Amino acid sequence: MEHRTHISRRSIVVGTAALGTAAAVPAQQAAAQAQTSTATPGTTQVPGTGRPTTRSIDFTDGSAALTPDRTVATACQFCNANCRLHVDLKADRVIGIRGEEKDAVQAGSICVKAEMMPELVYNEARLTSPLRRVSGPKGSRETRFEEISWTEALETIARRLLHLRDTGQAHAIANRATGRMPQGTTAVIARLFALLGSPNNIDVGPVCNDAGGNALATTFGMGNFTNGYGVDGATGKQDLGAARHLLFLGTNQAETHPVTFEYLLRQREETGATLTVVDPRLTPTGAKADRWVSPKPHTDYALVLAMLEHIIRNGLYDRRFVKRWVVGFSELERHLAQHGYTPAWASGVTGVPETTIIEMAEEYASARPAAIFCNAGISHQLGAFDTYRTLAFLAAVTGNIGVAGGGCNFMHNTWPGALELPALDVPLPEVREALPVGPDYFAESILTGDPYRLKAVITQGNPLVSSANTTKVREAFEKLDFYVYTGLFMEEPAYYADIILPVCSGLEMDGVYMRRDDRAIRWQDQAVPRVGQSKPDWEIWIQLARTMARLDTRRPAGQWKKAFPARWDSYVNLWADFVEHTPGMGGMSRTRLRKRTEPLRWPCPTDQHPGVSTLFADHPSWYEAAVSLSPAHQGKRFLTPSGKVEITTPELESALKASGHGALPVFYTHPEVTGAHPTVRFEKGFVPNPLTPRAVTHPVVLGVPGSDAGHRRFPLMGMTGRPSVVHFAEVTHWTRTGKQLNGVRFIQIHPRTARLNGIADGDEVKVESPRGSVTGRALLWEGIRQDTVFVPNTFGPAQSVGDVFGAPRYEPANVLPDDRFYDNLSGQQAYKCFACRVIKA
Repeated sequence: MEHRTHISRRSIVVGTAALGTAAAVPAQQAAAQAQTSTATPGTTQVPGTGRPTTRSIDFTDGSAALTPDRTVATACQFCNANCRLHVDLKADRVIGIRGEEKDAVQAGSICVKAEMMPELVYNEARLTSPLRRVSGPKGSRETRFEEISWTEALETIARRLLHLRDTGQAHAIANRATGRMPQGTTAVIARLFALLGSPNNIDVGPVCNDAGGNALATTFGMGNFTNGYGVDGATGKQDLGAARHLLFLGTNQAETHPVTFEYLLRQREETGATLTVVDPRLTPTGAKADRWVSPKPHTDYALVLAMLEHIIRNGLYDRRFVKRWVVGFSELERHLAQHGYTPAWASGVTGVPETTIIEMAEEYASARPAAIFCNAGISHQLGAFDTYRTLAFLAAVTGNIGVAGGGCNFMHNTWPGALELPALDVPLPEVREALPVGPDYFAESILTGDPYRLKAVITQGNPLVSSANTTKVREAFEKLDFYVYTGLFMEEPAYYADIILPVCSGLEMDGVYMRRDDRAIRWQDQAVPRVGQSKPDWEIWIQLARTMARLDTRRPAGQWKKAFPARWDSYVNLWADFVEHTPGMGGMSRTRLRKRTEPLRWPCPTDQHPGVSTLFADHPSWYEAAVSLSPAHQGKRFLTPSGKVEITTPELESALKASGHGALPVFYTHPEVTGAHPTVRFEKGFVPNPLTPRAVTHPVVLGVPGSDAGHRRFPLMGMTGRPSVVHFAEVTHWTRTGKQLNGVRFIQIHPRTARLNGIADGDEVKVESPRGSVTGRALLWEGIRQDTVFVPNTFGPAQSVGDVFGAPRYEPANVLPDDRFYDNLSGQQAYKCFACRVIKA
């Protein structure tokens, strides 16, 4: 389906330039402004931007009580726009939140979530001290916990981990990280796990967007968002703002990255860039597009293959760039022709008209430069890695890589991949193979012992809301021997914990917290005192290591202390060591970061280097940065073994073969997509994961015949996603503003589908899949495919803050997807398609 939209642009952010220095942005005002057209009378312009904003009168100006004592510069923790916040304080209490006017990308703007930062601090539901389970079954709301000291909590954890190590079960210890932690925490955790001998320190990537980074690294040699927002310091010219065409697939940036998206819209007004949005439902992002294209869920792979085939077959590619910089082009050309991946073929798979696919291909190929943006809508697919690889081919053959305004801008594949500390120079135990990539495999391990059973798990996220097939994950956590939950609130997994540890929110610590998608970071100063006995995550792990030093009877205490020096008690010192030991970070000192009103992009090898905006640019600043990453990159434009874009090589083909994949793309999709398309079969046993060699994975067979048998009972396709711009993960559901503005789960259904099922707008409905069911309120929406239902995620039954508004406590949306189907290379879970039906509740 294709729809061309001519909807007037609406404000997606709140401009703060017209507000007084002490003025907070009330949540209700922000919500009202978000519904007001910026073209209406009574608006002003943010100075220097040409961007209109609603006029506000500041009645706090000159108020003795509301004039701040001091202002602290920090950053928002709620999305990868990484907005700078000026926090106004009076008597050490937050009285205002303002954006950074001197940042040309942010332009003084903040979105509705900014005011929720202090609501995480001043929150009656906060965890304030360590807790220990004393009675009740795991998972029960009747479970009783008692307060204990940090010493007792850390000693309990240390003894359990050391016992497992001493009995030959270090591999049975696992950690699951989250994106909410201060940057570098995972490096500290990895250090402790190396000393213990466990291979199972798992990050959040398989729940978020690992597949995009994996695909970029395989193709270009580096797995990061390729281009930058704003002006490139090396050239003095706009980077992404110079794009002439924006191709968005599976990304609703108006609601997920509102401030950086608003920057793209401002630049689009100057350049006249066209915008195509590919999404099965019409979102606020699609409403601002020149073309909204709505394929079946989980069929983007076919759409991109057909665009690529049409461009190559018709000679629309960049011959000069391909000849000089691309390896494997002729093999790709033959492969696409042999498989018949034409626009006509893709139309039958996706439901998008053949003419639309052709128009998309030709517009992308002819509009130089053109930028691709993707997010979870692609990552959360069964073929995520292969879809992203094909998108990388699309950028490469058209010469849209290594140029300003182009690139493969896959969200959350951000700076810097890893932060490094001094190498451990103490004896380390041998480590056996890690579990299959992806934290959702934890449940399988606990329940089946395949390939071995986990005995102790620590998490920094919420696996009982974010993991696929939540019912199975609950069962696993009930049977888990020992579980430690760290968090701000008593979220769903806390009730399964043996020990609960309270953490700080972003305003309560110094350091580097969130990061912008284009590898850019900000230093943030602590704005308010820590709440209760809460600690930042990095400090918890360092103190756990010190506790190990006291209790370990095998490894000398001096080795633990040397590995975790006392100077790291200050994040300032920890950061200095990251800067010293992480390649490409020599110019990212705390001193330099604190002086900047704009964030600084990695790689940035020296204090004089401006930071890299466009990766792989044929420019001295990139070549200098590339060498700083590794001396082996001397003279290389692309950081692959060949120094070129690698579509296929014998080495790459051989590496991927054992997992069931190949270097050249073969179409398949989720078995619960309607139409009986080619799908995938998972084989028994394990093979080394070619992208993460220390881990194993199930090999697959691609392209096996699909079946529509399951759709006799479950005729629709469901997909999950963010509820609205109000929410970010689960954490905003613990703020009053978040629950007041969006405490109801609105399930989007096409009016015709609703009529066929006897459902009216506003009815309470139930969405059922073969795994489980969730409830919500029907929102009849013309802008969604008739065969598709959208179920907002991040709701959970523990979210008590909404009780005051009468907001229901919902089952997590992820009881609906099937965890058996995942990308066996990246570990990405397939949240974007599941067979379902909708009935009146």
